[in-house]
Amino acid sequence: MNSEMSNLTGGLVLRGVVAILFGIAAVFWPGITIITILYLFSTFLLIGGVFELVYGISRLASEGISVLTRVLTPLLGLLQMGVGVYLLRHPHVTFTTFILLIGFTLIVRGVFEVVEGLFEEGPSLYRVVMVLVGLLAVVAGILVLVQPRAASVAFVWILGLYGLIVGPLLLAAAMETHRLSKTTMSLK
Repeated sequence: MNSEMSNLTGGLVLRGVVAILFGIAAVFWPGITIITILYLFSTFLLIGGVFELVYGISRLASEGISVLTRVLTPLLGLLQMGVGVYLLRHPHVTFTTFILLIGFTLIVRGVFEVVEGLFEEGPSLYRVVMVLVGLLAVVAGILVLVQPRAASVAFVWILGLYGLIVGPLLLAAAMETHRLSKTTMSLK
């Protein structure tokens, strides 16, 4: 259980820092080319996907976790990794394709995080943060999909604000899981 919490904490910190860095780049340099945003967001997806895959595989045999989460976590990781790799290997996809891939990935990720936050056991702050992060991902995904022909600066700002809001939330969830793992260790 403790190594699982440690893995979760490390993954949340990594995802949070990458989200913040992506958000800063997107919000403060909105004029950067769409290719640069594609590379930055693809890297964000790839890192998140690797974390989800590794974390999901490590939890396959865990008790107290629903079968749904045991199966969906690695699948979500594979989906994110697939989209990230695809975009990195095909940087010249059309802007519409890029928007569709990002929008649907954010929505799928968001729905999964809301379900995880509502139905899985774990620290209450972590669960609340996962619901918030999930809702933000769904909203960002919908905003991206609703405005497929939006100006690239508006698109970049939506993604950047998502990163700047979600990054600190993920860091807060990491601090909570770290605190809980330390409490658990001191009780033993």
